[in-house]
Amino acid sequence: MARSLDGLVLAPVADQAPGQVGTRTRFTYHEQGGRIWAEYAGGDVVRGHLVGTRDGDALDFRYVQLKQDGTTSSGHCLSTVVDLADGRVRLEERWEWESQEGSGTSVVEEVAS
Repeated sequence: MARSLDGLVLAPVADQAPGQVGTRTRFTYHEQGGRIWAEYAGGDVVRGHLVGTRDGDALDFRYVQLKQDGTTSSGHCLSTVVDLADGRVRLEERWEWESQEGSGTSVVEEVAS
């Protein structure tokens, strides 16, 4: 199993569609006893939260966010935790909006300290 996400800061490696999470967004993760949660903000996202569970290297969580234009959106994500050769962590994600149309994939990686 990959190392704990607790206290890690991760960022997307590429921008998504306009008005969504992008390379300026930062996620601060927490993990305890198979439960995960994170706060995120940056770019078009004023504030976001995610909550879910971890089973081995599999994450299953829901997210909700407030955007700069005052709208909110929410969705569901399944992620795989991957240890990178340089010691950082990567999440390979498959997500789907629940509050609007759309789905896709993304990658977030631990920000080097």
